[in-house]
Amino acid sequence: MLGIFPEGFLMPSNRRNLSILFFTMVVVMLGFGMIIPIMPFYIESFGAGGSALGLLMATYGVMQFLFAPVWGSLSDYYGRKPILLIGVLGNALAQIFMGLSTELWMLFAARAIAGVLSAATLPTAMAYIGDSTSRENRGGGMGMIGAAMGIGMVLGPGLGGWLAGSSLSVPFFLAGALSFVAFLLIMLILPESLQEKAATRQITGPQLSVLWQALLGPLGILFILSFLLAFGLTNFEGVFGLYASRKYGYGPQDVGTILTMIGVISAIIQGFLIGPLTRRYGEVIIIRLAFLNTAIGFILMILAQTNLQVWLTVCYFVISHAMLTPSVSSLISKRATGGQGIAMGLNNSFMSLGRIVGPVWAGFAFDSGINLPYLTGGVIMLVGFYISATKLSQSGEPRGVEEAQGQVVQ
Repeated sequence: MLGIFPEGFLMPSNRRNLSILFFTMVVVMLGFGMIIPIMPFYIESFGAGGSALGLLMATYGVMQFLFAPVWGSLSDYYGRKPILLIGVLGNALAQIFMGLSTELWMLFAARAIAGVLSAATLPTAMAYIGDSTSRENRGGGMGMIGAAMGIGMVLGPGLGGWLAGSSLSVPFFLAGALSFVAFLLIMLILPESLQEKAATRQITGPQLSVLWQALLGPLGILFILSFLLAFGLTNFEGVFGLYASRKYGYGPQDVGTILTMIGVISAIIQGFLIGPLTRRYGEVIIIRLAFLNTAIGFILMILAQTNLQVWLTVCYFVISHAMLTPSVSSLISKRATGGQGIAMGLNNSFMSLGRIVGPVWAGFAFDSGINLPYLTGGVIMLVGFYISATKLSQSGEPRGVEEAQGQVVQ
C-alpha cells in the first residue's frame, strides 16, 4: 500500500500513517458502495417500497450533513485518533446491525447510526493530513483521500451485488469486518497527529443561515446548479435497483455491475476528459450541454426496453452527468478568487442537500408511478439547462454580478 505515495513524498513513518488512512477511507466507502445495489432488494424483503427506500437512503445523508462539522470541531479538542476510532468502530457496528435487522425500524436506526458515526471519518482524516503533511505535499495527501473514496465507490457496488447472490446480509457483515480491521490498525499503529489541542471544546454544526446568504450572493446561481446536479444523480441511483428489478427483472448482481460501470465511466471522464474539454470549450458550454444531455438520458431510460438499450442509456446518462460536477466546481473556484475555501465548502453543502432530497423524491415518485422519478428527473435537468443558458454568461460569470469579480462569498 505504501506504493501509492511517490518516492520522497513523505517520510516512511508518515507514509505508513497515511496508508492506514487510505485503507480506512477505502473501507468506509467500500461499505457504502456495497449496500447501494442491495438496499432496494433488502427493503422489499421487509415489505417496503420506494418511499421507504428513498427515506432510508436520505437518512444517512442527513446525519452526515448534520454531524460531519461536529466531529471535525471535536477532533480539534480531543485529538484526531479518538474521533477516528469512534467513526470507524461506529461504522462497523452499524453495518453489522443492518445485517442482523429483522424489522424496518431497525434498518432506519442502523442507517442513522452509520451516518452519525461514520461522519467522523472524512473530516478527521483530512484534518490528520493537514497536521502531518507540509504545505507543498498537502494537495497530494488530500488527493490520496479522494482516490481512496473513488476506489471504494467503484469496487463496492460490484462486490456487494456479487456477495448478495448467497445472502443479502453478507455484504453488511463483510463491511463491518473490514471496518473493524481498520479500527484495529488505527488503535494499535496510528499515532496522534494533533500537537496542540484546542483550549476549549467548540461544537460547530451546519450553518443554515450561511447557506441562505450564499444563495443571495454572486455565487448563488452556481450553488443552485450544484444542488440540481446532485439531485439528478441521486434521483437516478436512488431507485435504480427497484426500477431495474420491476421493469427488467434485474437482480442485485446486475444492478451492482451497472453501478460499478457508472463509477468507472465517471472516473475516466473526470480524470482524463473534462480538463481538455473545459480548456477548449469553457465550463459554461460544457455545463449547458451536460444538463441538456442528462435530461435526454432520463427520458431515454424510460424508453429503453432491451438489455443493450439499458446499458447504452446508462452510459449516455453517466457520460453527460460526469461532466457537471467538475465543471460547476471549476466555475465556483474561478469566481471566488478571494475565498475559495469558503466557496468550495458551501458548494459541498449544497451538493449534500441535493443528495438528501434526490432519493426522497425518487422514492415517493416511484410509488406513484414507475417512470415518474426519471420523468421528473428529466424536467429538473431541463431546469438546470435553462438556468445555465440564461443566467451564466459565456465568460463563466453569473450575469448581473460581473462587477462583484474578486469578492469573497458574502
